[in-house]
Amino acid sequence: MDIEFSLALPRDAIGIPMVRRVLGDALRSLSVTESCVTDILLAASEACANAVRHGGPANRYEVVASIGEGNCDLRVIDRGLGLASIPERYPPADVEHGRGILIMQSVVDEIAFDITPGRGTTVHLRKQLAWDKEAATDAACVLAAV
Repeated sequence: MDIEFSLALPRDAIGIPMVRRVLGDALRSLSVTESCVTDILLAASEACANAVRHGGPANRYEVVASIGEGNCDLRVIDRGLGLASIPERYPPADVEHGRGILIMQSVVDEIAFDITPGRGTTVHLRKQLAWDKEAATDAACVLAAV
């Protein structure tokens, strides 16, 4: 089964839990393992937080998700000034920010950036899905009983 959706959100942290809820519910409805869902939601939260923090002067950002063919593809698109650089290592412990991209890299299979200076950044995340066979069997039994 394929699921696709997009959300247009205000560039405010209040939208991040909504992204987590919609994406998490979609993945769980397909019987994706909870550890895989957790990884995807962590990466999505970090990408959205970066769009909220760095996506100005635009007042909105977009999340586009495609779940199918054994993968979850997620794009977080802002219309900000564009990233200046991509960190290659974790910042010192006394620095409050700068870990988001490295966290995303550690929990997804692929990460790519499309940066257009002055026009925005698209973060593309892809993770191969792992299936919870027991949950899928339970769901099939419930459907058969209806």
